[in-house]
Amino acid sequence: MKRDKKPLFVCTQCGNTSSKWMGRCSGCGGWNTMVEESADAGPAGRRGPAPEPIPLSKVRVVEEQRVPTGIGEMDRVLGGGLVPGALVLMAGEPGIGKSTLLLQVMLRLSPHIGPVLYVTGEESAAQIKMRAERLGFPLGERGPEPMVASETSMQHIEEMVRLLRPRVLAVDSVQTIFCPGIPSAPGSVAQVRESTARLMELTKSRELSTFLVGHVTKEGVIAGPRLLEHLVDTVLYFEGERSHAFRLLRTVKNRYGPTSEIGVFEMTEKGLSQVPNPSEIFMAQRPCDKPGSVVVPCMEGSRPILAEIQALVSPSHLTMPRRTATGVDGNRLALLIAVMERHLGTALYDRDIFLNVTGGLRISEPGADLAIVMAIISSFNDRALDPEMAVIGEVGLTGEVRAVGRLDLRLKEVARLGLARCMLPASARGRVKPPRGLEGVYVESVRHAAGCILQGRQG
Repeated sequence: MKRDKKPLFVCTQCGNTSSKWMGRCSGCGGWNTMVEESADAGPAGRRGPAPEPIPLSKVRVVEEQRVPTGIGEMDRVLGGGLVPGALVLMAGEPGIGKSTLLLQVMLRLSPHIGPVLYVTGEESAAQIKMRAERLGFPLGERGPEPMVASETSMQHIEEMVRLLRPRVLAVDSVQTIFCPGIPSAPGSVAQVRESTARLMELTKSRELSTFLVGHVTKEGVIAGPRLLEHLVDTVLYFEGERSHAFRLLRTVKNRYGPTSEIGVFEMTEKGLSQVPNPSEIFMAQRPCDKPGSVVVPCMEGSRPILAEIQALVSPSHLTMPRRTATGVDGNRLALLIAVMERHLGTALYDRDIFLNVTGGLRISEPGADLAIVMAIISSFNDRALDPEMAVIGEVGLTGEVRAVGRLDLRLKEVARLGLARCMLPASARGRVKPPRGLEGVYVESVRHAAGCILQGRQG
């Protein structure tokens, strides 16, 4: 008698498997991420005969030839352009602008590199055409156009690729594609994993560049991007709030270039327009005479960006004062508050503290520590800082101001934006020379920095 196969539960975030359902994944610790998967859906494997191993010295190396996408910010995050045979995953929340940006890339590529194929499982071909017209592209006037297909079957997609032989393939999105041989619904862990594996095999065998779109919520509970990061060559995350006009395209994995690069875009009526000078945009509406506003030159990959940090300190009427941070780590804010109370004697235990990085940016590097401290001091004392000064430096637990990396690029960006002074760690004196027209204000500790701000001295 045939025995029933036991169900298999898979985590949608990390791919960890279990024979029974658990509220919390034992692999990544995520809550409510275990979903049932058919036991018949085995792991995807390479089709065809096994390759013959060869000595490493006889491996033929082909010099990569990157293809510019026509959008400078996209080329930046890709490491210089598209690499033939690369599988790129573009992930982000639904409605953030992934499909719009991908269509813009395909429209710019098709007149220059030949046939490109855009496969959509969420929209019809008519909707894609309407979107292209809204973007302002003159269809039928620039030579070859993208080939569009509304399809969800992986088998049919493979047939279209064999017939059209495109240079670039875009699949929007991975949650809608299904393989007929997998007994589960589209969007399940088994379908997403098998579809991506077959797309990867198709991409590598035909040396085409493939874009794969994946939706992910803030909790990461939808199967797809978090599960497929180890399968693809490049992972791009589209970040931003729908209420903000700016979008950040961030590289979190790239086998063909650097990681942690970002591209800045602005959502307009005609789609996403690139922002080549984000510092100027983020600083355009900065208040110059208001307490709590500080400029910090932060690094995003290899790009220096001037950001504005705003702090608001007000008396609290709650038993537990609020500590709200937007754009920076809340734990880092709590650490810096403790340093201020210990080494500056600032009583913040009865104050609500709100911190915000304007423009929707998120700063994760410790080089913004001193700017956060100065913003809180400025708001606490209700005294505006010098509008011509930028602040940079890491703050240690003993109150010292420590050096940061890539200081020369940061200072060049500060000088380019026309600021006159920059507060720096004392260890940078003599090691990095500020550009002409920029004065260095060197501080050794947070107490020294606070004295410079409150007493008007420039150490």
